[in-house]
Amino acid sequence: MLYFCFVTNKRKWAALHEGVLAVLGAATFVFSTGIGVAAGLPADKGGVNFSRDIHPIFSDNCFQCHGPDEKARKAKFRLDTKEGAFRLKDGKTVIVPGKSAESELFRRITTGDPDDLMPPPESNHKLTPKQIDLIKVWIDEGAKWGRHWAFNPIESPRPPRTKNQRWPVNEIDRFVLARLEQEGLRPAAEADRERLIRRVTFDLTGLPPTPSEIDAFLADKSSNAYEKVVDRLLNSPRYGERMAAQWLDLARYADTYGYQMDAPRQVWPYRDWVIRAFNENLPFDQFVTWQLAGDLLPDATKDQRLATAFNRLHLQNEEGGIVEEEFRVSYVVDRVDTFGTAFLGLTLECSRCHDHKFDPITMSDFYSLFAFFQNIDEAGQNPYSGFVEDTHRRSRPEPLLRFRGGYAGAHPVAFRRSHRREAREAVASNRRKRKTIRRVARGRRRRVRGMAQDQARGAFGAGTGGRFFLR
Repeated sequence: MLYFCFVTNKRKWAALHEGVLAVLGAATFVFSTGIGVAAGLPADKGGVNFSRDIHPIFSDNCFQCHGPDEKARKAKFRLDTKEGAFRLKDGKTVIVPGKSAESELFRRITTGDPDDLMPPPESNHKLTPKQIDLIKVWIDEGAKWGRHWAFNPIESPRPPRTKNQRWPVNEIDRFVLARLEQEGLRPAAEADRERLIRRVTFDLTGLPPTPSEIDAFLADKSSNAYEKVVDRLLNSPRYGERMAAQWLDLARYADTYGYQMDAPRQVWPYRDWVIRAFNENLPFDQFVTWQLAGDLLPDATKDQRLATAFNRLHLQNEEGGIVEEEFRVSYVVDRVDTFGTAFLGLTLECSRCHDHKFDPITMSDFYSLFAFFQNIDEAGQNPYSGFVEDTHRRSRPEPLLRFRGGYAGAHPVAFRRSHRREAREAVASNRRKRKTIRRVARGRRRRVRGMAQDQARGAFGAGTGGRFFLR
């Protein structure tokens, strides 16, 4: 599902409808069965699709030896690039578009000679007859090259035709019915109204419907009774809370700093902003822009600045003996990684140390993003605050992310050098306090030990010397 924000309820309905269609279109590539039928739907009108049908076969069976890993590559042959797949060497062409019989690739996957067979028997990979047939059809159709579906522009799919013309109510139903018909299945009976309102209420608010809401829905005999329920749920404050819960997971939101101290931090204004953004139907492009760089917008509002707390929700270390620069860098890396997973749908961690082996991301790309996300003045160590809750501690040191003007209209401000100096002084002060506590504790232990000796002498007599207590 797409949990994005829109302007009005009518636009919500339209956008949710179009969004689901877009997801279904993408799913025709994602949920491939491995035999060339994406999401159980017929192949495109143009025949076999490379990114949907052929690329997964190459990736699963060939890339281990003929892929992007230069050290593991054999025969200096690459099948993950168009240049490698269509190369001519020693008079042999790996893939001859339109002519599978003349293609070395097709000969290697169909030969009976175990020395020439690909994948080799010792690799424990073996193509199925249907996969071999797909490759043959793809070559004979011209071997049109492509790339992973995720890097192609999203296109609105055309709803498939179905045998049953009465069951579908909208275009989404046609996608579902087409797959059911292909599998020889019939649609399930329509859910009763009690189940229907329970499902939609859980889906949009995360809560069950109340008995009065169920009764009202059962009593409403109008043709748009269901639509009225959905409108009511979309207007409920619980809708924003339900949607925000999933986004906050992506944003790695937490009310504590993490690491061994895991002290509390008050970043709930950002959480409330996310809830408000969903309930107020903030357009998704603004939802993204504000969180990444809201403070850089002209005449940025408090909400736009507050949204940038997204970049500061990483773990923050309070331990006194850490190397500050090491953890400062780890914070920036976390921002880059989160940007990739939340907004690009990609994991970028691999390219921190080397060019990504399977995705088109280089080390240069990673550190270009790194440079963008480290363009603030911050410290690697968060001032130690102990384990006392904030509500009972008025002398809490300045956090790395300061909120100015109270929490009602809060917005993040970069941690300045003066605040960093204050933080270091606070850490030094805490260290001195801990040393004092240790000295006091040692003196107290000595006094207790002396008292034990006196008690021993009194209980067992001076002759024992309290030996049993002094061990």
